[in-house]
Amino acid sequence: MKRYAIYGKGGIGKSTITCALSAALARKGFTVLQIGCDPKADSTASLLGGQSLIPITEYLRQHDETPSLRDIIVQGYGGVYCAESGGPTPGIGCAGRGILMAFHLLDELEAIEKIQPDYVLYDVLGDVVCGGFAAPIRDSYADEVIIVTSGEKMSLFAAGNIFQAVENFKVQNYAQVRGVILNKRNVPGEENLVQEFLDTTGLPLLGVIPRDNAIPFYENKNQTVIEGDAGLPVSQKIISIAEKL
Repeated sequence: MKRYAIYGKGGIGKSTITCALSAALARKGFTVLQIGCDPKADSTASLLGGQSLIPITEYLRQHDETPSLRDIIVQGYGGVYCAESGGPTPGIGCAGRGILMAFHLLDELEAIEKIQPDYVLYDVLGDVVCGGFAAPIRDSYADEVIIVTSGEKMSLFAAGNIFQAVENFKVQNYAQVRGVILNKRNVPGEENLVQEFLDTTGLPLLGVIPRDNAIPFYENKNQTVIEGDAGLPVSQKIISIAEKL
């Protein structure tokens, strides 16, 4: 089993990419568990085709009894197991604690032991790497971190912060950065700017995803581009990244 935490600046396309990687891995016959770590609970939407999924924290607010796995985990495209941590009522409580609560419940229910996934993908909120949002890095949940970035200044700034945060945990044998995915925004000199970041950090480039209208087209249909048309050039780019994993 391999476990990856996907990090990057908010709005950089982590959920879209994570869903597409899950779909690509599932197409190859692997068992995949994707866990959304965001109060918006929208990480797995493109895998579920519009099917509702109650976030773990929302279930716990509505029910007194401990849920079963069937209550909080739903299978989507390709049999991918989908879970959402959810979070507190907006303006009340700590979203990071919500993630920790969800992780502890999944441990209590022995989700990993029962599902036996080949891959676990954590889709983590924005560029926050403190408190509960750092749990995949420092609490032995993820083996490796994947950073998603574009060539935009603030995206690279967030990528640098994430890299530094993971480096700070290095001596404690926590998750390490596997590499970087460039999700292109077509800014001038984008690939050169990202290459400078790679040269500075010593990180490898796992792949480049071009800006392609097919991605939002299928996302509007509650599908990943892999489900929509796996033969498209952009789909093949994502599949090639999945093959590296």
